[in-house]
Amino acid sequence: MKRLHVITWGCQMNMYDSGRMADVLAPLGYVPTPMPDGADMVILNTCHIRDKAAEKVFSELGRLRRLQEQRAADGGRMILAVAGCVAQAEGEQILARAPYVDIVLGPQTYHRLPEMVARAALAGGAVIETDFPVEDKFDFLPDAAPQGITAFLTIQEGCDKFCSFCVVPYTRGAEQSRPATAVIAEACRLVAQGTREITLLGQNVNAWHGEAGGLGRLLHDLAELPGLLRLRYTTSHPRDMDDDLIAAHRDLPSLMPFLHLPVQSGSDRMLKAMNRGHTAADYLGTVEKLRSARPDIALSSDFIVGHPGESEADFQATLALVREVRFAQAFSFKYSPRPGTPAAVTPDQIPEPEKERRLTELQALLRDQQARFNAGCVGLRLPVLFTGPGRHPGQIAGRSPFLQPVHITGSDNLIGNEFPVQIAAALPNSLSATLVEERVCA
Repeated sequence: MKRLHVITWGCQMNMYDSGRMADVLAPLGYVPTPMPDGADMVILNTCHIRDKAAEKVFSELGRLRRLQEQRAADGGRMILAVAGCVAQAEGEQILARAPYVDIVLGPQTYHRLPEMVARAALAGGAVIETDFPVEDKFDFLPDAAPQGITAFLTIQEGCDKFCSFCVVPYTRGAEQSRPATAVIAEACRLVAQGTREITLLGQNVNAWHGEAGGLGRLLHDLAELPGLLRLRYTTSHPRDMDDDLIAAHRDLPSLMPFLHLPVQSGSDRMLKAMNRGHTAADYLGTVEKLRSARPDIALSSDFIVGHPGESEADFQATLALVREVRFAQAFSFKYSPRPGTPAAVTPDQIPEPEKERRLTELQALLRDQQARFNAGCVGLRLPVLFTGPGRHPGQIAGRSPFLQPVHITGSDNLIGNEFPVQIAAALPNSLSATLVEERVCA
């Protein structure tokens, strides 16, 4: 038995990939361990979206090198691997700066990990796999290990949108959709293992398409699986919110009334500079359609402030859009140049203090909207899927339909089921509630 420790940065897709890397290595005798100390293999699954991503990797590698040296002094060996988007983008540079790394692999090649481990052991040197393979990695992956009450399921990868600020098309490749039969088969296995809520993942998940239709059709098929209580999907692009998908929010009770729909800016001038392919009015029109189809839907989004060329008027347009939409939650960031992207070499870069000022103002507005949304839930009766124990003794935690953490005082027999609760209070990052009755929601 060998010990495997995986450190994951970034999005839910990276979390999914980390689990699948563990699945791939399991036949070699690797079992997950929560700490890197004494591990036989450590994988850094990296994200390249934000500034200084590579420096964070090298900082962590420096710490792990000391553990690797200690392992060698004790007569063992720790294999160090760097995976994910930083590995894809920085490949050779990683080995140049950290020659003690054994394996560098991109996000499309982790199905080859057993072969890479063998090559690293035999050759005694570094192995690098960052070319996009001809084969589909999903055809070579073993069945996924149980994830629990809630689970991620990747159905789409890559991006063809080429936003000016984003490295994803270069690190993840072109948009590809997994076959519906493969997605449904994996969902069936998850449900058989006890999963009650599945979140479908993709860089542009609503760009998924199969022979029978788009994501709306796939959601209808998944909603028919016995034992699957809830469906979600993330992350969506506004350009791919078609009428069938919007109708699925109206027609499928198991599709939760929560949608993460990044807009990035409320300024048409900035949206054009970002190469988003839609206007603010297009986005607002989609929001109107969604709320007409599902009036209680809660919306989340992403925002970037300080994109090159952003004026004060452009920033005020973003604030105006936020006020009009009223988000339940959102993620906001200062623009950071990513090497190889068009925006990184665009003139009119915004000074850091100005980006910081704009971000502070935007985040204050978003926090206020989130607090108002959560406060508006107080007194409501909501179905909550309970996923595990809470932070305090006698406490059980779960998620509302709107993805809010909810905790109650209750027993472990609630876990894995959906029960009605009465929301009693809105706390800064969660809701507290009382159980209405110990009867599974219809």
